[in-house]
Amino acid sequence: MNSLLLLFLQNSPDMLETVEEGIEHQSIMDIILGGGPIAILIYLIQLVISVLAVYIFVERYFTLTKASKIDQNFMNNIKMSVQSGNIAAAKSLCQSTDSPIARMVEKGLQRIGKPLDDIDKAIENVGNLEIFKLEKNLSNLASIAGAAPMIGFFGTVTGMILSFYEMAVQQNVTPDVLAGGIYQALLTTAIGLATGIPAMMGYNALVTKVDKVVFKMESSTLEFMDLLQEPA
Repeated sequence: MNSLLLLFLQNSPDMLETVEEGIEHQSIMDIILGGGPIAILIYLIQLVISVLAVYIFVERYFTLTKASKIDQNFMNNIKMSVQSGNIAAAKSLCQSTDSPIARMVEKGLQRIGKPLDDIDKAIENVGNLEIFKLEKNLSNLASIAGAAPMIGFFGTVTGMILSFYEMAVQQNVTPDVLAGGIYQALLTTAIGLATGIPAMMGYNALVTKVDKVVFKMESSTLEFMDLLQEPA
């Protein structure tokens, strides 16, 4: 950004020296405020959605981590209870285990005695509900990842419009005339990318965790259905 300002002054050594001295004394707050009211509004919007993105990522990360953890002996205990005819104990184990897999198996246990297709359909319905819960707010995080750079680019366009407008109405074009629009154009883009890129990375990481949980759910469902098809 500073190099762009210096380019306008390359034929004016005295003015160039003045600008360089001004740049050296600029603080980060001066640079932010230099973009004008539109840029400040965009900064506030980016701040709000970045905080929201962090909240969604942290909340979903711990939720998915919890959902993916299940006692390795869970299915073994379910199998022993079912084979011994103690369905009540199997249901009790499911109710005491807070996980999507346990809720799916519990639904299957409630349907024991009905055709296998009905049991499988009931488990599938519960599984779809559990997946919906696991994916809660992921679409919002994806929207933030896509919207943040777009909001930044909006600031870029308005900043360049402002700069060219000032060039058109001012008789003497100086760095001060152009600085506000250039600040707005470059800083809003940078902040938009700084918000959008981590949000996209976080979204992809969460989608991967969801896929892992869904795989475990499907594996446990198949194991449970195989258990019901074993000869008594």
